[in-house]
Amino acid sequence: MKSGIFFTGVLALASAALIWLASPGGGDMVGLSFVMLMPLLSAVAIQSDGKVRARTFFTGWLCGFAAYLSLLYWIVFVLEHYGGLPWFTAVPLLLLLAAYMALYTGLFALGFSVLWPRDSALGVALCLFAAPAFWVGLDWLRGWLFTGFPWMDIGYFLAFSPKLIQCADLFGHHGITYLLVMANVFVMLLGLSGKRHKTTGRWALAPMLSIVVMILLIAVVYSDWRLHALRTASSPRIRLGVVQGNISQDMKWSPANREATLVGYLEQSENLLTKEHPELLLWPETALPFYPQRSPLTAELQAFTARSGVPVLSGAPWLEADASAEQGVRLYNGAALFTLDGRFAATYFKSHLVPFGEYVPLHRYLPFIAPLVETVGNFSAGRVEKPMEWGRARIGVLICYESVFPDMARAWVNAGANVLVNLTNDAWYGRSSAPRHSLAMAVLRAVETRRSLARAANTGFSVFISPQGELRQLSPLFAPWAAVDEVVLRDERTVYVRFGYLFAPACLLFALLTLAVVWRRKI
Repeated sequence: MKSGIFFTGVLALASAALIWLASPGGGDMVGLSFVMLMPLLSAVAIQSDGKVRARTFFTGWLCGFAAYLSLLYWIVFVLEHYGGLPWFTAVPLLLLLAAYMALYTGLFALGFSVLWPRDSALGVALCLFAAPAFWVGLDWLRGWLFTGFPWMDIGYFLAFSPKLIQCADLFGHHGITYLLVMANVFVMLLGLSGKRHKTTGRWALAPMLSIVVMILLIAVVYSDWRLHALRTASSPRIRLGVVQGNISQDMKWSPANREATLVGYLEQSENLLTKEHPELLLWPETALPFYPQRSPLTAELQAFTARSGVPVLSGAPWLEADASAEQGVRLYNGAALFTLDGRFAATYFKSHLVPFGEYVPLHRYLPFIAPLVETVGNFSAGRVEKPMEWGRARIGVLICYESVFPDMARAWVNAGANVLVNLTNDAWYGRSSAPRHSLAMAVLRAVETRRSLARAANTGFSVFISPQGELRQLSPLFAPWAAVDEVVLRDERTVYVRFGYLFAPACLLFALLTLAVVWRRKI
């Protein structure tokens, strides 16, 4: 009994290690994505005949807990260095978050143990197609509950392989996740089902092999076709410039450094304009460390746009009067378009705020995080309305964390955006894997919506991402950088934008119905 628990635990941890090795910013070994779940699936299959569901759940939970610790370790640095929490508080918070995230992996393990085929072709088919659906459905649920935290779903692991992600314009990154889990489940079935069911298992896999190969072949052919079509399509373009200031987070908000920060961005922009001719300049999230409506420093930026003839779209904190708010004002994490005549031509206020980053939920009931409350403050949420317009561009703005949520990019496209801009500040993460995670998720936003995405980051990664997910002019981390690129403007509404976003909740419904049928009939 104890040896069995130890063995399944080792298999669960092996899957966690493979997940890290396959992940962007981890081992970056993309090929492992197609087999990384096999040890976990094997551990669950070994226990599938037993009636002790708690052990099966724990096996999945252990895998998820170890995997999320490897993917989210940087949170300790953020909470300790910038949140003002001591390490003995920050570490337990990381453990608590990883434990929560792992609940979904535990639920998947339970579901897979029910779906693991007994001795029928129908059972094999249901396992092969319902197990990936259950994984995707749980990912979707995790991205929705408690404001959602869909950080690094495994579909993002293929983000830097353009030939493998083009079907995201049909079903989003969840569609990529589905194919990856299906590949893992199929290899599992191929390796164990025939041994377990000496005749039925082999015959059951024959038609399944054909179906899986057909699905994967269609995905490959579709990707090749879409890549060629997008690369050769004739579309209007705009020249965008991106400036990466590389301002230290420790010094950014110091009153003594505000003018120096602005001067640095202006000098980088001037130098860029002597070599290139952008139509619009992009500065990162909170590149202006002051309130533009109230600061005399705003006049320097307005003088620059008038002198250069180039507008600036920059992140900036924003204050608006509101009699119903505390102290009569609301604070926003915003973005503003500064035009040639010195006006704020358009503004957008971040609508999906970061829990414990831009506001602290339930802080009245969590006294031990008082230092974090003092550091974070209390931002208000804006909303997606009309895109910012300049020339032919209708710009949908994603501020930092918003690029993690597919629905944010989809909302901008539905509002009329023909290009996306991600203004972010990844200095919080230090030299961890998190900046590469953020970049991977931004790539999928471009492919899902078929919009060019220009990413302006304070310390990197800044980049221009094509509608097919290809990276152009990627910046280094923690270095001043500036570049100009001609980006495509597209107006199409992809299948994903129109109705493909329903794929993930549909997967959850299908999986739950299948689980109910299999549980009752023991297929």
